Amino acid sequence: MRRYNWAWGRYSAFGLALAALAFAADQAHKYWMIHVYEIAKRGKVSVAPYLDLVMVWNPGVSYGLFPQNTANGKLVLIGLSLVAAVALTLWLAHMVSRWTAASVGLIIGGALGNTVDRIVYGAVADFFSFHYASFSWYVFNIADVAIVAGVVGLLAESLFMGHKTVAKAP
Repeated sequence: MRRYNWAWGRYSAFGLALAALAFAADQAHKYWMIHVYEIAKRGKVSVAPYLDLVMVWNPGVSYGLFPQNTANGKLVLIGLSLVAAVALTLWLAHMVSRWTAASVGLIIGGALGNTVDRIVYGAVADFFSFHYASFSWYVFNIADVAIVAGVVGLLAESLFMGHKTVAKAP
């Protein structure tokens, strides 16, 4: 029987593979939107009656909260994001289900995708704008989708799948 330690567990590789997939999808899409499609030059592009592609630089966190326009503020956000990603990666060693590992992996990949934006561009690149009539949702990117999907996965497991799959405490 294989033994696992505090930094590597049964589902670590699975969770990190999903993190890498989410990260790669996010960064490839952002590169394409910014440098190939040149969304900033095109302005708003209507894809469907309820979906536009736009270029928004978000200097804060989700929903534009806590905008950081100073160098120190940006460094704090980068540092917090990296610490969170490392902590979540270490938590993966204690996962007892693929579902939890997948959820945490998606959060890690999304967090790192947005962190790279902060390092490279000084803000997070967002593109998707959902709207209906006068209601408009916040503008987001693939990394945000991965983070939200991961959080929803953790909540679903916690609420509906019982205690058998909850991660063991380190």
